[in-house]
Amino acid sequence: MVKHSTLIIALLLAGGQALAANQVDPDGFTNPLQHLQFNPGLDQQEFERASSDALQVYDPLESWNRRVYHFNYRFDQWVFLPVVDGYRYVTPSLVQSGVHNFFNNLGEIPTLANSLLQLKGQRAMNSTARLLFNTIIGVGGLWDPATKMGLPRLSEDFGQTLGYYGVPSGPYLMLPLLGPSNLRDTGGLVADYSLESAVNYLDVADASADNPGITALRIVDTRANTGFRYGQLNSPFEYEKIRYFYNESRKLKIAD
Repeated sequence: MVKHSTLIIALLLAGGQALAANQVDPDGFTNPLQHLQFNPGLDQQEFERASSDALQVYDPLESWNRRVYHFNYRFDQWVFLPVVDGYRYVTPSLVQSGVHNFFNNLGEIPTLANSLLQLKGQRAMNSTARLLFNTIIGVGGLWDPATKMGLPRLSEDFGQTLGYYGVPSGPYLMLPLLGPSNLRDTGGLVADYSLESAVNYLDVADASADNPGITALRIVDTRANTGFRYGQLNSPFEYEKIRYFYNESRKLKIAD
């Protein structure tokens, strides 16, 4: 009996070791760090220098940009977010959703144009289908049936189009109220706004010229649906981090 018990314990221990050796991590890999070796000879100063270099972005107007960044921080804290909170408080969720869908539908115009300019045929067809379905079935874009039909919203802007054709980003810019940008993308914003005004889809551009409240509502809706909050990184280097994240995210969008 003792021999049998000893044998069973030995088998269980062996099985446990085998399971541990083949343990699959949540990401689907089997012990990916098992053979990872660290070099104790790495110089900490060299590591910090390399990390600092990686965060560098062309920012010749940094002094001015930091002032604008501080202005945006305070304006967001004292004006923008209180207005957003008030908007959310007095506006039913269904109406908020309808407003957001409506302005997103208008955004399909520059997305369609820039998809065509970048020769992205499939994305252009996706944007065209979204524009038609959401305008017709979605009652002018108040609802978003296209997403439920398997047509996700994809964004393309003229800054991406310029980057697609090799136009450099130029110096980093922190725009008042609008936030991070660069010289190329700022020019792209102007081009996209001009396109929307020229197309005047659903007469929104003309109506906005006569009723500034429409533009104000669009600005509030955009801020309400932007998750970023100044200070949320809880870092004295937030300016540098935001600058780096913006620069890298634009590279990824252009390469997409």
